[in-house]
Amino acid sequence: MKSINSRKIFLTLVFMLLESFAYSQQDSQFTQYMYNTINVNPAYAGSRRVMSVFGLHRNQWVGLDGAPITNAFSLHSPIGDANLALGLSFVNDKIGVSNENSISIAASYAIQTSENYKLAFGINGAFNQLNINYNKLKTYDTSDVLLEEENNKFSPNIGAGLYFHSDKNYIGISVPNLLETKQYDDIKKAVANDQIHFYFITGYVFDLSSSVKLKPALLSKIVKGAPLQADLSANFLFNEKFTLGAAYRFSKALSAMAGFQISNSWFLGYAYDLERTKLASYNSGSHEIFLRYELFKEYKKFKSPRFF
Repeated sequence: MKSINSRKIFLTLVFMLLESFAYSQQDSQFTQYMYNTINVNPAYAGSRRVMSVFGLHRNQWVGLDGAPITNAFSLHSPIGDANLALGLSFVNDKIGVSNENSISIAASYAIQTSENYKLAFGINGAFNQLNINYNKLKTYDTSDVLLEEENNKFSPNIGAGLYFHSDKNYIGISVPNLLETKQYDDIKKAVANDQIHFYFITGYVFDLSSSVKLKPALLSKIVKGAPLQADLSANFLFNEKFTLGAAYRFSKALSAMAGFQISNSWFLGYAYDLERTKLASYNSGSHEIFLRYELFKEYKKFKSPRFF
């Protein structure tokens, strides 16, 4: 009966997603989101059952002037033996003349729904700061007073998510920012409207042999006024050490991914995106590298690294 209830929860979350996502990028773009899920879903906090520290650098559309550069950092950990967990994430996005910093604090609570499955509820509070330096623009009217200053805008936000998982599969839905905010007022005539983003993630781990695992995964991101974005990926894990995979972002990019489990605590990953849009003629692709450190307190409980 417990396993039937878990399957019902899994299917219910899918239907909630399909019913809610009627709109469809303003949030940061990550190819290797599966290693830093807390950035899109606060309920992921603590799911790895150890303290996990993550740092990432992404250089998008290399060779294109003003292209996005993203740096991300996150930390999350369960609290003792309780079902509570806390997380912290920071993202810096530089795009053209804009520089945006976002810091978020997450909390999650997990319920054991069966022998193998847990359902986690997560909330987060976020604080965003957007800076636009008009002096970096090419100017044609030097008398324009708008170009004489930098503009900063601070805005708070809140988010929520659900994350249902076992050691073999997971599914999650989330809205990291529930509030739509306008970054600039009407007087300056420069309005950046942050839309609500909906996220859906799912993945499953197949044991192909004693030394090879395969994990297909999906991320869907939907925001009003933009096309539906879907990232499909597949990663192979060899001997619990080496990861090799590929991803396809619908109508936008093809990606290659690789990772290496340096030790029980350290994991290094890299991804390269090949652009499939008209921008492909103006850049040489995107590079993304990350490093993850995890603090294992009880090694006997973790005989092999978690694949997600």
